[in-house]
Amino acid sequence: MDYTFREFLRDVLAIRKILIVIFTPIVLLAIPLSVQSKEADCAYVVIIMAVYWVSESLPIAVTALLPIILFPMVGMMSAKDVSAKFVNDTTMLFIGGLVIASAIERWNIHKRIALRILLIVGSEPHWLMLGMMLPTWFLSMWISNTATTAMMIPIANAVMVQLKDARELKEKTEHPELDGFDNKALELESITVTEKREENNLKEMDNSNAKSPNANSDDEDGSEAEHLRMCKALSLAIAYSANVGGIGSLTGTSPNLVMKGQSDIVFQKYGAESPVTFATWMQFGLPLSAVCLVILWVWLQIYFLRSCFSCCHKQDKSTSRQVREVLQKEYAELGPITFAQAAVIVHFFLLVILWISRDLGGIGGWGDLFPEKTVTDSTPSILISVSLFLFPSEVPSIFRHGKAEELSTVTPLMSWRTVEKSIPWGVILLIGGGFALADGSQVSGLSAWVGDKLTVFSDFDPWVMNLILCYIVAAATEVTSNTAICTLMMPIMAELAIKLGVNPLYYMFPTAIATSFAFMLPVATPPNAVVFSYGYVKVIDMVTAGFLMNIVAVLVLIGATESWGESIFHFHAEPDFFKNSTLTVLNTTVNSTLECLCPTTVLPITTT
Repeated sequence: MDYTFREFLRDVLAIRKILIVIFTPIVLLAIPLSVQSKEADCAYVVIIMAVYWVSESLPIAVTALLPIILFPMVGMMSAKDVSAKFVNDTTMLFIGGLVIASAIERWNIHKRIALRILLIVGSEPHWLMLGMMLPTWFLSMWISNTATTAMMIPIANAVMVQLKDARELKEKTEHPELDGFDNKALELESITVTEKREENNLKEMDNSNAKSPNANSDDEDGSEAEHLRMCKALSLAIAYSANVGGIGSLTGTSPNLVMKGQSDIVFQKYGAESPVTFATWMQFGLPLSAVCLVILWVWLQIYFLRSCFSCCHKQDKSTSRQVREVLQKEYAELGPITFAQAAVIVHFFLLVILWISRDLGGIGGWGDLFPEKTVTDSTPSILISVSLFLFPSEVPSIFRHGKAEELSTVTPLMSWRTVEKSIPWGVILLIGGGFALADGSQVSGLSAWVGDKLTVFSDFDPWVMNLILCYIVAAATEVTSNTAICTLMMPIMAELAIKLGVNPLYYMFPTAIATSFAFMLPVATPPNAVVFSYGYVKVIDMVTAGFLMNIVAVLVLIGATESWGESIFHFHAEPDFFKNSTLTVLNTTVNSTLECLCPTTVLPITTT
């Protein structure tokens, strides 16, 4: 049998990842060979990693390890220096946050919070949607967006099933002639033979009742469509709330930590301390996240429920009662709050208080009790984490008087085995690889070179340029890792800001947050993929609903940057130490040049 071109193409596609990994470095080798400079060497490494990240020919975390191989190979940095960048203060902050998040999941506290909020808001469609969104939004600030979504979707599914059953029961009561026919409107997979046969039965029923004044197929179709829209609205509300909630706190999502870590690198390079702390991040990110949540809530009601707070969507008392009974049953199964749950909640609130009160934006904090630059946000993070491995999960026998029990070891709230399984080590490697890549870009001068080239857009107003950059990043994150995009962009944004004479955070902050605005595709973020897997939402639903959210969210982000963000971080004013450092570099460069030309007469150049 002849080997056709189609078969050859099929076999090539089967090994495409291997081919990408092998041939990408070979094809790009022309860059360092033709342009022999440190910038070209670094660009060679960055482009290779960008190709691997976008194509996912290697696991994203594995690609993050490549600087340890590639930077020494091109002679830029030693493997020792590169490896040192993988674990730093931001990494420790992340690990501490993950430990407390694991404890919250371990003791099922997140589910208790979610069900409690749902019982409070009620079962009216718009309030039910808000009840799904609020706990998702809040929890995603502290635990994984994916874990939050995976926990909330089954709850939403149980509620949607009850809504469907209540509606069908009502229809059978009002229209007994429909009894015996099942509704398959919620099954969105390919139509099976059984479904086709049922569809034919329904058509025969419609034809037989066509002349009857009681024919109600239109009403049935309308109620089915309305219920399906409700299912889609709740599903997307959960996914989008997780994405939006992640920007509310510093540990909410990986790009936040990438931005924090790389801002530390930039400011430390100039001998200063980054103003990005847990407290300042929440001052900026929490209001922004809340505004986006409200807009999201209103938009999903308009798009799917065809109205906002409309009385036409009010449920009858029997339906509301059924939904509430389901939620109460779920909540009752959790039982009363245990000693372990209360202990974890206390640890969580204590950690948040310590994070926020360490540095209250320049007006003091408990961090002032220690020598300058010795305490950071990672300090309370690790402190509370260590406490979880020590604090007992039940009241020790010595405090339970009159209860003689057998000698037993007190079990702590957390075990290392539990944490080891729940911590996403790949994300930690990805963040560390980003720090190594950022440091290499600065050492080689690549980020400064790219930033200098981007100054051709300096004729635009700064906010317009920021808007364009955020839309580019938001579009890119729809098809690739938001952490990878953030890692690649941060060094460039910092150098661009310095070249244009503004605070580096002015471009770093918005572009980092824009990576979380991925609403259009199931592959954009794990929460999108989780809700898509339940079958209620089609790709076209996510694209059409998410497109407007992408547009509006970036506009809100730029508005926040120009308003309260400016008052917190002074984005438009370049800090003095950046100016002084620039003059110092100029002084050193000119003196070195004069010394080469005329070693005996070197005139000092002042920085005043």
